Amino acid sequence: MDASIIILFAAVIIIAVLLFVVVTLTKKGTTVLDVDKYRSRWLTIEQSLMRDNEPSYHLAIMNADKLLDQALRERGFKGQTMGDRMKFAKETWSNRNAVWQSHKLRNQIAHETDIHITYDQARRALAGFKQALKDLGAI
Repeated sequence: MDASIIILFAAVIIIAVLLFVVVTLTKKGTTVLDVDKYRSRWLTIEQSLMRDNEPSYHLAIMNADKLLDQALRERGFKGQTMGDRMKFAKETWSNRNAVWQSHKLRNQIAHETDIHITYDQARRALAGFKQALKDLGAI
């Protein structure tokens, strides 16, 4: 009788550990973000965008992209690159095209030497990032 109790106890322990591992590995995107921190950083980004100052467009877009990437990481989305994390979060986006266009514009700014963007393009990109941050529960 003692051996059967030990085997039963061991089986219960093994099942509990397996359940814990499964829940931990499948838990994705459930972390609650610090909304106050994200709102504050977002307001700083929006206020940095100045009409007739193209470098401010570039900087605001770069910073918005970084903020979104941080939110994706904190929410637990996996991936080597931000693009990978965005793909894992695709069901989260209410406007997939807007967030991807915003990120693509950021990539152009980062990788092309002679890119010129307008104030309206910068505002649209920021709107895409803002909606993505809302979709993640960051702002």
